[in-house]
Amino acid sequence: MSVPVDHSIRGSEPEPRINPPLVTPPGKNYGGKAYRWNRKNYSRQRRFIDIWTFVLTWLTWLWVDGKKWSYWGGFTEDKKNARRRAQAIWVRETFLDLGPTFIKVGQLFSTRADLFPFEYVEELSKLQDKVPAFSYEQSEEIIQEDLGKTVHDLFQNFDPIPLAAASLGQVHKAQLHSGADVVVKVQRPGLKKLFEIDLAILRGIARYFQNHPRWGKGRDWVGIYDECCRILWLEIDYLNEGRNADTFRRNFRNFDWVKVPRVSWQYTSPRVLTLEYLPGIKISNYEALEASGLDRKELAQMGAKAYLEQLLNHGFFHADPHPGNIAVSPGGELIFYDFGMMGQITSNLREKLMETLFGITQKDGDRVVKSLIAMGAIAPTGDIGPVRRSVQYMLDNFMDQPFENQSIASISDDLYEIAYDQPFRFPATFTFVMRAFSTLEGVGKGLDPEFNFMEVAQPFAMQLMSNGNLPNTANSIFNEFSRQAVQVGSSAFGLPGRIEDTLEKLEQGDLRMRVRLAETDRALRRMSNVQMGTNYTVLIAALTLSATLLFISDKVGLALFVVFLAVALGIAFLRLLRRIDRLDRMM
Repeated sequence: MSVPVDHSIRGSEPEPRINPPLVTPPGKNYGGKAYRWNRKNYSRQRRFIDIWTFVLTWLTWLWVDGKKWSYWGGFTEDKKNARRRAQAIWVRETFLDLGPTFIKVGQLFSTRADLFPFEYVEELSKLQDKVPAFSYEQSEEIIQEDLGKTVHDLFQNFDPIPLAAASLGQVHKAQLHSGADVVVKVQRPGLKKLFEIDLAILRGIARYFQNHPRWGKGRDWVGIYDECCRILWLEIDYLNEGRNADTFRRNFRNFDWVKVPRVSWQYTSPRVLTLEYLPGIKISNYEALEASGLDRKELAQMGAKAYLEQLLNHGFFHADPHPGNIAVSPGGELIFYDFGMMGQITSNLREKLMETLFGITQKDGDRVVKSLIAMGAIAPTGDIGPVRRSVQYMLDNFMDQPFENQSIASISDDLYEIAYDQPFRFPATFTFVMRAFSTLEGVGKGLDPEFNFMEVAQPFAMQLMSNGNLPNTANSIFNEFSRQAVQVGSSAFGLPGRIEDTLEKLEQGDLRMRVRLAETDRALRRMSNVQMGTNYTVLIAALTLSATLLFISDKVGLALFVVFLAVALGIAFLRLLRRIDRLDRMM
């Protein structure tokens, strides 16, 4: 949730107050749209029907899409892509209608290009928390239940009109009795119960997809469900968000151009989070930034550097840096908000990322694939050849241009295109990083049309690859030779053990070998088709003879029916001949 306020274009601000309370009709947005889920109590039966209706409708739509006869005027790739785009928009809008659980799941799915086509990833990334606010009385009740005191006892002033409302909660401006201005983030009433109902239903859906003959193939839907649950439960724990905010602020304590709000722990609980009030101009409000005399080019550079600092030096980064979560103070400092979704890079993962970077710089597809398997980004299937060829193709095209001329968005698009329908299994950390990079590049280009994220990232990448040493070529090559020598030594010492394990499996019958020869497969398919063609020929001849005898016997109706069967078999026979001809050309 974001709380930037553009005071630079607002004039004087009204004094916060406790009364009169905000009265918002239940289920109504400021625009007047009603949502069934915007209430304190929920019906399990109603939610079950709503969710499964959506899932079954979506599956039906996908099934129809796979049938070429469903396309008016004939099937084309353009028509298929247009229909997929329309589906993606419908899914995004339905997720919003289904409420907080699905808004968050949709935002998580927008990082899973290995599961969904690019159109879905793009649409789900647009999913914003534009949902109804709840009433002041409900906020007051939750604060009193969690903190044990009334709003009047806790705060000198409390504005009943929220600054912002999102799927998980809303933010009110307040003032402590000490005179300090704060913002109070209050969780949506009944959110925990809604999560429990929805996640129980989603577990059944995950199991259904896991066992589905088409959608379950090569997908760990139950594992994906468990990961989503873990992230969602962490995000609605405001104590966890407060700890994240404190960690993030400590990491930037020596950077005077980055501001992070302090947590008021005395006024914080699992459903209430009180933060220092740091107003600013939304970083995508370019007109207001210009009016304040701020340098947009410098802000673009600062945003990229701040994120690279998080990622490469701190190992603890903001996983959702969209424009609503970054603001600019009147003095030109960056202000970060909303620390519910954070990512962390361990030292082990960092080493694997370095291995991937070395493979990319050397255009070594085999090395990149091995490092991605080690990271868990690729499932080690029996036939990894197509994946290696896809990665090599991307490297050949990626390295054609200088590093600083590359675009994060174009690299992401190429990677997503390769990933879909391949055995890629991007970890959450990896996909959060890619999405954040793309978002920051978009923000940077909005601030400065000449902004290039890769140009800013180059010094950080060189520092990472040289592991903090001087980035001279000779030193890097020496380190690389040393690393490879260690690897060779480790492999040599481990070789006898691996050979012994292999022989033991052979003796026990646990080792299976599968050999696939493309030419043999095609020859066998051709023989099978020729045999089927012979059967068609015999059947057509028999039906033609039968139709002739029936016609002579004045049984015209039955004769016409037999002729119809013969014609149908004749069409199937012609299609079979075309398949045999294609196989002949391939051999």
